Amino acid sequence: MSRDIDVLVLGGAGVDTVVHVPELPLPYADSYTIDSGIRTRAGQTGDFVALGLAALGLRVHHLDMLGDDPEGDLIRALHGEKGIALTAVPQPAGTKRAVNLVGPDGRRLSLYDTSRGHPDDRFPQSTVRALAGASRHVHVTITQPGAHCLPLLRESGATLSTDLHDWDGENRYHEPFAHAADVVFLSAAALPDPERTMRRIADRGRAEVVVATAGAKGAYVLADDELTRLPAVPPPAPVVDSNGAGDAFAAAFLYAWLNRETPRRSALYGTVAGAHACTVPATETDAIGRDELLVRVAELEATTPKP
Repeated sequence: MSRDIDVLVLGGAGVDTVVHVPELPLPYADSYTIDSGIRTRAGQTGDFVALGLAALGLRVHHLDMLGDDPEGDLIRALHGEKGIALTAVPQPAGTKRAVNLVGPDGRRLSLYDTSRGHPDDRFPQSTVRALAGASRHVHVTITQPGAHCLPLLRESGATLSTDLHDWDGENRYHEPFAHAADVVFLSAAALPDPERTMRRIADRGRAEVVVATAGAKGAYVLADDELTRLPAVPPPAPVVDSNGAGDAFAAAFLYAWLNRETPRRSALYGTVAGAHACTVPATETDAIGRDELLVRVAELEATTPKP
């Protein structure tokens, strides 16, 4: 079977309205004036992963449900501009959207509109089977209706990854994703004991690698029963927004991992891309290119003592 797609990204297409606020948490007030403007742009987790992979030269295809609405048009336009193949399944409820409140230090609070999806939403099985069968790897976002596709994806022969985002280690919605994937990403933000949760994912599922990102504290990588901690990489410019940093990390990690780099070195690629993403304003959609990524990784390795 021909594998003409390097990575199929499943789900996670949406539109964000970005609001820069004077502080987070935002104290109650009758009103605030927003001098920086309130802007709406295409790009949620699946879009950002697809964008990051494409910027690194991989052949990417994105599958999700989109509405026949202005938000859906923004998603279609973004993919067309970036040269990313998109299969859009009609979503009568409309395109997914969110509001992101961004503080002066780049921290973000996201408000997700869950009314744009329903538990009985499904991707056509024939579409999933055909696209997964043509892909080397599938990255499954945890947005609806990804969970229903997991058995079909496992049958396809492609390797799988997923991002559990700020999972608390207890919410059962995330478990099918965590246990089906070969590579599992998650944030350590809501985990009192990241290593415990990471080992539980590996023990109960099929993950070869579990990666927990920890912001300024770096990242933890569990592979071959060994936990490794990588320090954070200094951003190349001032931090303006953390939105998309985890997606950039996942894209760069997968780029390296699919090119047979070790999990630890793949995570180094991820930390570089994640740091770069923090320097991109929330109102823009940009990703680190392959040449810049390779140069920055080489510079870091040249100045960092071997573990």
